[in-house]
Amino acid sequence: MTSTPDSEEVPYGEVVGFLRDLIRIDTSNPVKPERPAAEYVAEKLAEAGLEPQIFESEPGRASVVARVEGSDPSADALLLHGHLDVVPADPADWTADPFGAEVRDGMVWGRGAVDMKDMDAMMLAVTRRMLREGRKPRRDIVLAFLADEEAGGNYGAKFLAKEHPDLFDGVSEAVSEVGGYSYEVSPDLRFYLIETAQKGLAWMRLQARGQAGHGSMINDDNAVTAVAEAVARIGRHDWPVTLTPTVTTFLSEVTEALGVDFDPKDPASARAAVAKIGPLARFIGATLQHTANPTKLEAGYKVNVIPERAFAEIDGRFLPGLEQEYFAEIDKLLGPDITREFTHYDIALEAPFEVPLVEKMLVSLQAEDPAARIVPYCLSAGTDNKTFGVMDMGRGVIRGYGFVPLKLDPSLDFAAMFHGVDERVPLDALEFGSKVLDRFLTVA
Repeated sequence: MTSTPDSEEVPYGEVVGFLRDLIRIDTSNPVKPERPAAEYVAEKLAEAGLEPQIFESEPGRASVVARVEGSDPSADALLLHGHLDVVPADPADWTADPFGAEVRDGMVWGRGAVDMKDMDAMMLAVTRRMLREGRKPRRDIVLAFLADEEAGGNYGAKFLAKEHPDLFDGVSEAVSEVGGYSYEVSPDLRFYLIETAQKGLAWMRLQARGQAGHGSMINDDNAVTAVAEAVARIGRHDWPVTLTPTVTTFLSEVTEALGVDFDPKDPASARAAVAKIGPLARFIGATLQHTANPTKLEAGYKVNVIPERAFAEIDGRFLPGLEQEYFAEIDKLLGPDITREFTHYDIALEAPFEVPLVEKMLVSLQAEDPAARIVPYCLSAGTDNKTFGVMDMGRGVIRGYGFVPLKLDPSLDFAAMFHGVDERVPLDALEFGSKVLDRFLTVA
């Protein structure tokens, strides 16, 4: 099968070419730098008449920022951001070259096709088209193509927020990844999930101290035993279902449409409801509760030596608004003799759903898909919206949303595309997304 033409003669045909070019620039974090992709993006923006700036936090760790002037100087600015880095991919596991950008079965295959060079490509294509046609968005649009999102954003979003906050002057809202994709209930009803909330992130390193000694002797103060017991308590803990406003709204609307039983006053019914909503369960299941998963153990250097110290690492994710409750329970599970420290920490977010920005997302979607209906959801992972969500640029903190509009075939297991093998995105979804994004930026 041949690809959709990459020329400007086809509406939004550029988006496919941009995505394929970006996939072929390997930006696997932390092995490959983002600089080549940043230079590519800056060149395409400059061709459209913008003045993009490249910022390096470390050699090769580059981000690109440009501002598109809006038609209403009194309006707040909107931040539209994507990341240029991707997680690594082992070619031996794939049926296509993960950095070949092959077009097959009506899709572009490759690492970053979904996470998130598809949005990067749409941002480029839509911006260039608007400027070629002499159109302006309603409000200033700050375009940011960022480094290092896949490793926490220290070399990308966090660097820019700390060292160059002036780039975001006047910004009140931000739009980025992991939202806006469709979930088909019937040919006449498709939900598009708008990410309005994110769980907080707490990567914790645990430490136990004990009495070092010979492995052949009795030792009642063994650090390895102590940390192992703490890890077992945390790993086996049954966190109760706790429904946040975002998750309650999501489940209420989706279960009603599907005819699935769910009682918002009975949190226990939530797990049963999620089990019946099909592929969405992968995205939604972990947002019903806090989680804490042991992921690493470290102790000792010789089998017959009891070490003085032992360590473990926990991937913790807490629900918005419930951080204190979460850490109180974690500390209770640890016990008195285990210490913890953060190796990485990021806030939880919950932005309002009933706002004009989200309404304009719906209007833009329905112009291309009359069966569209929107619903908020909580992301169990995180995006660079966490960094921008603590910035106040004169309009209050920046409220972040996930909106990468993609109309998907219901047979595509979209959740499996994120960091998965054979990551791919449909060509028609790219064109659909570009049209929706164009309408959205025009009115947002």
